[in-house]
Amino acid sequence: MLALYGHPFSSYTWKALIALYAQDIPFAFRMVGPDHAHHAAVVQHAGPLGKFPVLEDGAKLVFEATSIIEHLALHHATPGALIPADPVAAAEVRLLDRVFDNYVMAVMQSVVNEYLRDGAQPDQARVAEARAQLDRVYAWLDARLADYPASDTITLVECAAAPALFYADWVHPISDAHPRLKDWRAHLLALPPVRRCVDEARPYREYFPLGAPDRD
Repeated sequence: MLALYGHPFSSYTWKALIALYAQDIPFAFRMVGPDHAHHAAVVQHAGPLGKFPVLEDGAKLVFEATSIIEHLALHHATPGALIPADPVAAAEVRLLDRVFDNYVMAVMQSVVNEYLRDGAQPDQARVAEARAQLDRVYAWLDARLADYPASDTITLVECAAAPALFYADWVHPISDAHPRLKDWRAHLLALPPVRRCVDEARPYREYFPLGAPDRD
């Protein structure tokens, strides 16, 4: 039995959970929090900075959500499902995964971090810079989606995109100038594995530092 260590409100935990749910892979969820010190100890041991999610597969501990999905694709998922078997297609999937992690999730998190640092007086210059970056990425993604039609297939791309766009739109809403991206976000949130993550995270929305919007 696999075990995933993380938290239901964590975007990167979602990323791994979506892959597990989509492939119907049996696993145990290990909550990381103040009431589960032994789970936190596993996470601290797994990677250099002790961050979750962490996948436990026998004696092996895999950290970083993308690496977890790569591990699942190699050892537990339907071949070619999460990562295409064709190397050219696989390279494209991995590229988009990096876009969502580095240019959506990380930029969104920089705004969240400002409010965590000082909710009353965040650095507005840093916040404005991040919002401008998100606008630029939204425009790039909206154009890219012209060649990426929505489907019920869940690959590494959807695993990365769903949590990134879910929280990014809370921080800096996707405008009507990017209709494809808005529609694709809605499509992703309707996929059963993603909807399951959304619902499991609902009890923790009060912890969102900018205030969780009354939607989704």
